Amino acid sequence: MNDATPVIAAKNVWKLFGPQPEKYLAGMEPGRSFEDIRADGYIAGVKDVSISLTRGEMLVIMGLSGSGKSTLVRCFSRLHDITGGTVEVEGQNIMALTERELIDLRRSKMGMVFQSFGLLPHRTVLENVAFPLEMRGQDRHTRRERALEMIRLVGLDGREEYFPRELSGGQQQRVGIARSLAIEPDIWFLDEPFSALDPLIRREMQDEFLRLQGMLGKSIAFITHDFDEALRLADRIAIMRNGAVEQCDTPDKIVLNPATEYVFKFTEDIDKARVVRARGLMQPLNGASPEGAPVDGMATIQALARDLVNDPREVIPVAGQDGAVAGQMKRQAALDILLGTR
Repeated sequence: MNDATPVIAAKNVWKLFGPQPEKYLAGMEPGRSFEDIRADGYIAGVKDVSISLTRGEMLVIMGLSGSGKSTLVRCFSRLHDITGGTVEVEGQNIMALTERELIDLRRSKMGMVFQSFGLLPHRTVLENVAFPLEMRGQDRHTRRERALEMIRLVGLDGREEYFPRELSGGQQQRVGIARSLAIEPDIWFLDEPFSALDPLIRREMQDEFLRLQGMLGKSIAFITHDFDEALRLADRIAIMRNGAVEQCDTPDKIVLNPATEYVFKFTEDIDKARVVRARGLMQPLNGASPEGAPVDGMATIQALARDLVNDPREVIPVAGQDGAVAGQMKRQAALDILLGTR
């Protein structure tokens, strides 16, 4: 479960591509649009973004191709040096780190999984998973035991001696996930890890990923262009366009209250009842004591449909994760979601 402690804090981050980006940014007039900047001969890969990743959170960063989502995540790990602003990882300004310190931070704190599996074709599953530990200098026995543990965790036990060419796409992606987990990262970056998979395997990998996150509680920045995938996986979703974040909020709030016309276009065809949870409609008690058994705040309106139709109460108590009543929900508001009138 995530808490409010920021693991990564990005403040007013810019990443400009062009001949003299730092000089251009220093002299740039406030309020210049993406198109204005492009007319000046620069591309704003990331445009004045302030965002955080909290401990144990799954932050899904989404947008269309070219929106800046992958560039932003590469700024988080300083695979791209930023042009302006700051990025702090657990309170450290990563732009102030030496190359050696940066390598140590990545090796000790960060795991990365990309769309291309990046497996070493002439190494077995076991050898691929153990590879980052080998680079770290761990002894053969220690890295073998850790690699075997990760292989079991992702459900590939029995395939330790297979080569990548002998595995399906989904199995290869599991090897990539196991390899990234082998170093026990606190922060996990996943850049469209399932987009190359067919729909059935993709759904299975999402299920597996949610299972792993439930067990491990990593702080995750997950990139996708698929809004359904974002809704299924995210604690919060950041929607990007032209290098900027249009909205960053919980799936419930993005679906119920899109901040811009661009965000609305992502949400307009979504069945809100399967996304919005009771907690998303919850209001403060303000001294009230609604009667009867509470509904689970994490349950979707779709899951509560039968109870909502049959429940005569106008106001229904909503339980938090500890089971205690945390707020109240108007039944009519939930019915409006269920019937598609909101």
